[in-house]
Amino acid sequence: MTAEDPFAHLHDEAYADRYATPRADRRTLVGTFGRPAEPVAGPWRLTLDPFEEGLRQAWTAFDDAPPTTWTVPRDWDPEGGTPVPVPSCWNLLRPEWTHYEGAVWYETTLDWAAGADGERAFLQFGAANYLARVFLNGRLLGVHAGGSTPFSVEITGTVRPGPNRLMVMVENRGRPDRVPMHHVDWFNYGGLHRPVTLLRVPPVFVRDFGVALVPDGTFGRVRIDVILSDPVEGEARFACPDLGLDVPVPVVAGRASVTVEARPDLWSPDAPRLYDVALAFGPDLVTDRVGLREIRTRGTEIVLNGRPLHLRGVCVHEDDVATGRMTSEADVMRRFAHLKDLNGNFLRLSHYPHDEIVARLADREGVLLWAEVPVYWAIDFANPATYADAENQMLELVARDRNRASVILWGVGNENADTDARLAFMVGLAAATRAADPTRLVGAACLINREAFRIEDRLAAHLDVIGLNEYFGWYEPDFEGLRRLIANSSPDRPVIVSETGADAVVGLRGEGRTLFTEDWQAEFYRRQAEVLAGAPWIRGLAAWLLYDFRSDRRQTRLQRGFNRKGLIAEDKATRKRAFHALAAIYAAMAADPDPDPDPGRQNRGSVV
Repeated sequence: MTAEDPFAHLHDEAYADRYATPRADRRTLVGTFGRPAEPVAGPWRLTLDPFEEGLRQAWTAFDDAPPTTWTVPRDWDPEGGTPVPVPSCWNLLRPEWTHYEGAVWYETTLDWAAGADGERAFLQFGAANYLARVFLNGRLLGVHAGGSTPFSVEITGTVRPGPNRLMVMVENRGRPDRVPMHHVDWFNYGGLHRPVTLLRVPPVFVRDFGVALVPDGTFGRVRIDVILSDPVEGEARFACPDLGLDVPVPVVAGRASVTVEARPDLWSPDAPRLYDVALAFGPDLVTDRVGLREIRTRGTEIVLNGRPLHLRGVCVHEDDVATGRMTSEADVMRRFAHLKDLNGNFLRLSHYPHDEIVARLADREGVLLWAEVPVYWAIDFANPATYADAENQMLELVARDRNRASVILWGVGNENADTDARLAFMVGLAAATRAADPTRLVGAACLINREAFRIEDRLAAHLDVIGLNEYFGWYEPDFEGLRRLIANSSPDRPVIVSETGADAVVGLRGEGRTLFTEDWQAEFYRRQAEVLAGAPWIRGLAAWLLYDFRSDRRQTRLQRGFNRKGLIAEDKATRKRAFHALAAIYAAMAADPDPDPDPGRQNRGSVV
């Protein structure tokens, strides 16, 4: 067929190959670090594209002439799209889009006025679920995989004064080679569900900037890490006025690492001290507010600032009946208020990176966090491309939240069968995570060895903390299995019960083990607490979970498309009886914290 054949695209199944690069990934991510961010708020128009005709027909090459002036018919024009807000989840914008999975096109006009001479400009995407292709004036600037981590695309040299056509194709199909795969227990919201902004930076700028307490037990040294945009030589300058620090940072080939002496007040849940820090290189200045703390393990203990820590927590999904996966400060503060009403100190952010506002507010409010990537269930562990996707998502998450003291644990997987392919995949991912950030713990939510009936996962040797997902009393009817599991297990490192829970429908009552009743859900937690108290190596509990959430797997007359294991209903207001039961359990734990086995050891901040 010739290039002029108007039907050629109908038979071209390699249409996507020419849209595979350039990649937007960890290497191209630009840290915001207090820089002014200009919102790219639209108005945006959205067009559904279930057959990906936009790529097949090269919609990005079309002009904006109205249909009445065309000499050849087309299948898209910018004014034909539906006006939508960004950020948003398309599933909630129109009833007929509720269960749509596929490609959509976002289109808007980016009005541009040049700034300082030599400046560079980047579009910043908080997240786009799942695969995003960004086009400016018809040119493909970046392709990003992963639905929950941020990415950047440079528009320098492509953007022009005045109006520019910005088009973003977002595609959210579930596939077995993606992270997560197509089989999950939550709702697959699609869209540009976090903000899109514009950053302007100098020709050479700070791409990454990390500040952390050196985890050596002295509580007296702070490390500063810097990555610049280009492999230049020079000197940056780091300042933290409240610590009396104003020090040079030598840069070699665009990188720098220095360690300085300092005696900070250590960040902890009951004393969430934050410091203003700044780093300058040439005309570029980046800032942050950071907490300085040390998180380690000691035998089967988790130790924060030298003191044993017991985690009283709950899991939470990023799900809202009105806004889907969009998050606001008010929504996050409601989660924290409910956690504190539970007498808790810890949230597991399930099962993907949540909005970055969560960790920033947790730093301020003194909430401990487990943050993870969606290596969930039966990922295609033998596929190198799937591993590359998972590793990139983890490194983007680490880069985004590396300065958040509240994040104490990186989760590398959830409920994966212990196969050879999975072991190799996860060992590599754990090592990459630890290399990127040696100041936090690495864990995974593991399954048990069902033949020996004990906590025994080959991955455990490569983790700092073993997560245990168990549902004795729910999916397994009684608690004898949990007692047996504890009796058979003797882990050499701390264990967190990373999930346990039971469904309950608000207002449904019943005696004994009557499923889906509020009474059994409450009794479930009381019995769990009684049995788990017999395992001193269990250093925390993350109840499953805070709020009921959408899940199309759940289709009984009592679930109706929702996972009902929430302690609070999907309205995020109606508390079930189990909420009060768990609050009493956590109150008792908080009143009897672990004693310090070595009273002479230096303890810089109390932790319970």
